[in-house]
Amino acid sequence: MTESLGRLRGFVGHDEIDRTLLVVDSDEPTPLTRLLEDAFENQPVTVATATTDTVDGPRVVLVEGGETVAVSPLGDLMDAYLLVNSDSYRTATAGLDRHGAPDVLTALAGTRFRVRGYPVSNKEKLLLVVLSRYIEARALAADGGTLRSSFQRLSRIDDERGTRAVYERLGASAVDTHVYGVPDYDDMPDGLSVHGGTDPAYRRTWFVVFTPDDEQEPAALVAVEAGANEWNGYWTFDADLVADIEGVVAGL
Repeated sequence: MTESLGRLRGFVGHDEIDRTLLVVDSDEPTPLTRLLEDAFENQPVTVATATTDTVDGPRVVLVEGGETVAVSPLGDLMDAYLLVNSDSYRTATAGLDRHGAPDVLTALAGTRFRVRGYPVSNKEKLLLVVLSRYIEARALAADGGTLRSSFQRLSRIDDERGTRAVYERLGASAVDTHVYGVPDYDDMPDGLSVHGGTDPAYRRTWFVVFTPDDEQEPAALVAVEAGANEWNGYWTFDADLVADIEGVVAGL
């Protein structure tokens, strides 16, 4: 299992692409932009602002290597990320039925993020939570395929009411849903395949991997614990990479 941890850590690489989140024509107060800057302060993503004479409205543009790769209304980013906290995901099904991940966040695929949880940071770890829920929502919408999710401790599914509600819905769906973690809890939602273990690959990883049955795009998020309440995380929609990740976690 130590080998599996090393292989999962190997997926959380990084690239040299210059990425910028450009807040354009914002009519929101300056503190909102500062909130976005703070969220990405220690990440390989620059936050900048711009003003134009267009009528497209307040928006956020993801620029890579000088090219626009994604655009989202600023309000969508506010609703899904900037103006929410992780409690919205722990205690409710935020991100599943409303406020899904905006394109400017999903398009950050391939970027390695080093994130810290609360109380050190209110927003860094939330980024991975938003993308995890996005992948879970895609699996539910597909109503098929295979989803594999790690919780470090299986009791976390019950500790977080919103998470349990999500996995009750997945268990009742046609998605082949597998959950992984230290086996410290027995009352799991029906319909889940449970994998318990105490090796580092169970205790120190966080993954959500969806492999569809059909031609839909697969998705995977992988994060590996880098310290107390600190993670190196990454997500991808590349079919070959998702297949490689799925191959590792299926062997746990």
